[in-house]
Amino acid sequence: MGENIGASARAMANFGLDRMRVVGPRDGWPNERAVAMASGAGRILDDAGLFPDLGAALADCTHVFATTARPRGVTKEVVTPEEAARRAQAIEASGGKAAFVFGPERAGLENDDIVRANAIVSVPVNPDFPSLNLAQCVLLCAYEWRRRMDHVPASMRWAGTEPATAQEIEKLGDHFEEKLTMAGFFFPQTKAQGMKQNLRNLWSRLGLSRAEVQTLHGVLRQMVRWAERGGPLDRTDRNG
Repeated sequence: MGENIGASARAMANFGLDRMRVVGPRDGWPNERAVAMASGAGRILDDAGLFPDLGAALADCTHVFATTARPRGVTKEVVTPEEAARRAQAIEASGGKAAFVFGPERAGLENDDIVRANAIVSVPVNPDFPSLNLAQCVLLCAYEWRRRMDHVPASMRWAGTEPATAQEIEKLGDHFEEKLTMAGFFFPQTKAQGMKQNLRNLWSRLGLSRAEVQTLHGVLRQMVRWAERGGPLDRTDRNG
């Protein structure tokens, strides 16, 4: 139905997707009802590719996800929309082209359609009422795509910095190890090596940014200066 295609275009536009391919539309193409239902997403319909069959529509795609609630005996890996979005983005990033195939709302995809797919996308809906509107299914997949696109590591957002390199983390560990050794932190000697390893593991596990590494260097330098001005702490003070 033209209305379903238009609603799907609107769902795509909501989450920044614009490459639609229409296969054998029931009511002809272009379709006025699709444009009306798209509600401002008409550009996606204007640019949509029109294909006579699914094989032609998928000819240049390197990975295909078929959306269906009923595998119907076809042996395929089944993944969630979240996992499918993750894989699709990895495929696109490596130069491939991923496609999500949605069937007619009345009957969904047929086995002949599903066998063309590399994997099946299945939404974990209520098993007593698994039927989804076509546009709802498009929206769920588009949402997962956009959600992953917007997931930028926090260290990349903070003050325009970037993740610290392994060498920078190693130098931070060296700095702390040197100053803590001078302060007598690694005590008793029999536990010193294990304590050093724990600290090294801590620095590498935190996922620090370059700015955070610089801050920690600064904190340590300032604490050393403070100790030098006020005299060394005794062992009781160091242990709290």
